[in-house]
Amino acid sequence: VVFVVLAVFAPWIAPYDFNQTRVDGEKLPKLAHPSSEHWLRTNDQFFDILSRVIWGARTAVEVVVLSVLFSAVIGVPLGLVSGFVGGWADRILVFVMDALYAFPSLLLAIIFSFLLRSALGGSVVAAALSLTAIYIPQYYRVVRNTTVSAREATYVEAARAIGAPPVTIMRKYLFGNVVQSVPVLGTLNAADALGTLAALGFLGLGIQPNEASEWGYDLSRALDDAQAGTWWPALLPGLAIILLITALTLVGEGLNETVNPALRRRRLREVVFPSRSPRVEEEVAS
Repeated sequence: VVFVVLAVFAPWIAPYDFNQTRVDGEKLPKLAHPSSEHWLRTNDQFFDILSRVIWGARTAVEVVVLSVLFSAVIGVPLGLVSGFVGGWADRILVFVMDALYAFPSLLLAIIFSFLLRSALGGSVVAAALSLTAIYIPQYYRVVRNTTVSAREATYVEAARAIGAPPVTIMRKYLFGNVVQSVPVLGTLNAADALGTLAALGFLGLGIQPNEASEWGYDLSRALDDAQAGTWWPALLPGLAIILLITALTLVGEGLNETVNPALRRRRLREVVFPSRSPRVEEEVAS
């Protein structure tokens, strides 16, 4: 919730813009100590660190939401159609998705980042699309496997018997039953997407610094300063990455326990028997 609030209200919360280095024509100080103007100091690029972290929250939320949304919009329909129709279309899609799934996620993101850089540049949309290619096979496989087992269910046979076309069966009867695990998968993928985005930014293959603030890029720039003993430019971006990944992971685990009744943890309550009245005690004794 904290990171979402920072992302939504970044223009009003951040003291400066994400790429602002001058105020009233004067350049911001380099590696300045904490002050009333710069609460959490500045880095070697004359940026205010607090402002960069706040704007970085907006970038992280935008990329994570877009990548998960694009992956679900593409992967869920493909898995539904593939599992229901079967045949050669199913075999081809399974082969393609397994081939994509075999690649390491970071390597696949780097490849698509290179391919999209010439068309879209180092923008937020390009970074989101680079991550989308990683997660489409996961949504496809989950939905396809669930559809294969659900298409033989009694309610599907009844829908066929009354003459419902395949599109109606998939839309009205199967879709709601095969997407129950998608929100949990999306939350867990969001945590992984944030780590991959930070890795791309650290390697210089993510969002360009003039497009948006990105924590991985700030960490990469802070390496030389950290080796020289200047630790604060790397502290806040690194903590932000760790905290948001942890938060998203915990949300995913909690959502999984909520959706899946078998994983719910129920507190054991002490059983207390009501005391019997003296009249009942006499009747029992007699």
